[in-house]
Amino acid sequence: MTVKYLVASLALGLSASVFAGPELPRHADLDLKTARLLADTAMANCTGTVSVLDRGGNLLVTLRGDGVGPHNTAASQRKAYTALSTKTATRLFAERARSNPQTANLNTLDELLLLGGGIPLFAADELVGAIGVAGSGGEQDENCAIKAAEKTGLAATRSQ
Repeated sequence: MTVKYLVASLALGLSASVFAGPELPRHADLDLKTARLLADTAMANCTGTVSVLDRGGNLLVTLRGDGVGPHNTAASQRKAYTALSTKTATRLFAERARSNPQTANLNTLDELLLLGGGIPLFAADELVGAIGVAGSGGEQDENCAIKAAEKTGLAATRSQ
């Protein structure tokens, strides 16, 4: 009797695990330690403000340099958000938007900022967050963001 009970319990347990629920994908997360390293590295290379977002668009870190105008705080966050949501460096995205009449109204969306200085952050082919730099000018802001990403082992584009 105990053998039948054991076999029945085992069968029931195994069948229940089949219906336990879907296996959900797992994603890499950008942690606070890495976000701080990104921000500190960008600030070492630029004078301005830097913001780092996680993959969900949540703000992890914002640093504003001494004497930098307060408008740069919002600009760095919006650049990071634009890069995250479009999965494209903001300078490249702005160039594409300007050359396509159908996307000319993208600059009317409150959260997007079509200026250079924001890049998405990829770990291999997975989007993990974004960084936005504002205050030194679009091209230099972008270069600071790229240097910060490279130092932490992240990239501004998906690996092929």
